Amino acid sequence: MLAACQTAPVQEMSDARQAISVAREAGAAEHAADDFNAAIEHLENAERYLNERRYEFARRDAEQAKIRALDALQRSENATDDNP
Repeated sequence: MLAACQTAPVQEMSDARQAISVAREAGAAEHAADDFNAAIEHLENAERYLNERRYEFARRDAEQAKIRALDALQRSENATDDNP
């Protein structure tokens, strides 16, 4: 019954996509590849869960995608600050 009441994690998906986009623009794919690739993987999982209407899992992976993308962004910014 509870699962039927859950809504799609629209905002979480949007936040994750935006964080990945910002990280990509900052060079995270090069400077923080592990975190960046993990963010992409979490987003792909979230999209799959979303398509399956497994919203709790989609929300969890979208949130993880955002966290990992922000980690990648931070590492990328630190790497570029250290190597001007």
